Amino acid sequence: MEYFEAKSIGGGGRGYPSSSGSEGYTQYTRSVARIPALTLLEPSLKIVLAEKVSPATLAILQKEPGWNVVTADQITDLKAELADADALIVRSAVQADAALLAAAPKLRIIGRAGVGVDNIDAAEATRRGIVVMNTPGANAVAVAELTLGLMISMCRSIPRANASMHAGKWDKKSLQGSELRGKTLGIIGLGRIGLEVARRAQAFGMDVIGYDPFIAPVIARENHVALLSLDEVLSGSDFLSLHVGLTPQTEGLINQKSISQMKKGVRIVNCARGELIVDEALAEAVKSGHVAGAALDVFRHEPLKDSPYFGIDNVLLSPHIAGSTDEAQEAIGIQLANQVRDYLKLGVVQNAVNVASLTEEEYAEVSPYIEMAARLGQLLGHAGGTRNSTASGSAPALGSVESISLTFSGRLAALKTDMIRNAAIAGALHGADGVNRINASAAAAERGIRVQEDKREQISGGTGATLRLTLHWTRKTNSGTTETGTWTGLATVLHGHSPRLLSYDGIDIEAELAGTLVIIRNQDVPGVIGRIGTILGEAKLNIASFALGRSKLGVAKSGQSADSFSTSRVPEGHALAVVQLDIPQIDGSTSTSSELQQALASLRTVNAITSVRTVELGRL
Repeated sequence: MEYFEAKSIGGGGRGYPSSSGSEGYTQYTRSVARIPALTLLEPSLKIVLAEKVSPATLAILQKEPGWNVVTADQITDLKAELADADALIVRSAVQADAALLAAAPKLRIIGRAGVGVDNIDAAEATRRGIVVMNTPGANAVAVAELTLGLMISMCRSIPRANASMHAGKWDKKSLQGSELRGKTLGIIGLGRIGLEVARRAQAFGMDVIGYDPFIAPVIARENHVALLSLDEVLSGSDFLSLHVGLTPQTEGLINQKSISQMKKGVRIVNCARGELIVDEALAEAVKSGHVAGAALDVFRHEPLKDSPYFGIDNVLLSPHIAGSTDEAQEAIGIQLANQVRDYLKLGVVQNAVNVASLTEEEYAEVSPYIEMAARLGQLLGHAGGTRNSTASGSAPALGSVESISLTFSGRLAALKTDMIRNAAIAGALHGADGVNRINASAAAAERGIRVQEDKREQISGGTGATLRLTLHWTRKTNSGTTETGTWTGLATVLHGHSPRLLSYDGIDIEAELAGTLVIIRNQDVPGVIGRIGTILGEAKLNIASFALGRSKLGVAKSGQSADSFSTSRVPEGHALAVVQLDIPQIDGSTSTSSELQQALASLRTVNAITSVRTVELGRL
């Protein structure tokens, strides 16, 4: 079976809206993959709609000749209906778990009307060769409109005005407001929703600035958004709107420290994920007057039953309704029906969330390199915008990724590398909302990031299969000039399962790409290794492995001892250490301990150390 071929369809391009034709709904560019249409043209297919859908959604499927469409009101036993079903469509109520999938031996596709797939066992679906797809972007306009509505409600005190009128009061003097015109809106996350917000804010005469390390500067320029660092967006915004997904890097992004960087009187809107905000810190900032107001549609725990925001007049709360419009729900259903139809008729996969379909033999050969590529991409991606001084205390981001280069060498070049490429891109864009190993290439193109591949089957010496990954970045300096640079890594797989880093930014080094890694750059002078070990030991952090490399090496003379040679290295050279730590896991994931944070702070005080950062790659 062939690999998926990443491509994009739809008239909008790069996430811009395009007409959907006769239905009259907004469609969006969708990440697409094509699989072989080996058995897709069967005349009779069964589609099970396990939950209620709109009449327009149902009509798209029912008009296909020979298709048996079973609606939710016709189902008495879902497992029995799935015994001969080809497709299953769900919303959020039906749990498509392993037990349900076991009752569906013919099932080829599960369509989720919405974005979240928590109710679908994607791993089990992948094991059974079932494609799982969702419908991102269909509710982008609805979310963007609520975002602007909440901004207006805050600066014009609309909820309070309504309440006072219903109480029989004519309290006009206390309702003096402010305008959006001339204010600066900072958007964190310039995906589909973020760009929709930017367009609408500009119509109100607002200046728009944004932060997103996973979007090319050209896309920001085309949308008249000034692409800045996170610190600059935080400090320069009159309104701040969050539109990023939840990752370890974005959780708690709005905290006491980041709020302290903001203007006094800033207003904050969150229609993305509740976990992006440390609630206690924001509530206290509103009470103190540093934050003039907040409008929140999402929360850490839903439904919201107890909250520090209760009783604070300047905090607007809504029960996760950003995407809940008639038009958005209709658009989601229509988009999903089209996706399911196109897959069953043409073999085209749109917005898949699980891995590509591979034969068992192909997957066995390629899977170690897929994992290696994802981890190498994530390692290099951490050098970019996913780490910043506000969120983690490390150095500011160097710039935005403009292009990605991949070189497959040796035996790796002879394999089908589509999914290896996608895994590397997805790793590099780790933290960008909605990017996975199926849609990574299309997601990069949508963000204006060029991808270049090269294959070299003939290599001399070294390991027999390597991937060299390079991220090319650009940034604006304070003086207005443009700087460019690269982050580069070389990796392989040892023993058939162990992903290994072989080189990092030109320095040869061997380190396992797994677990909690501390990446340390330092001047190549005596005493640094000892200081690192002492600091980590005093913090009671156990070192699992310690890999070293340096940019310049001396050459031992005949008869020279190893000890004397070790002191002859070039003093002004640069060195690199990759330290793997034993960090305990809680509920299957590692958490950054206070001891580690204290150790990192201590390492940064060592004069010879030029940079320190952590990368969490997860266990093998």
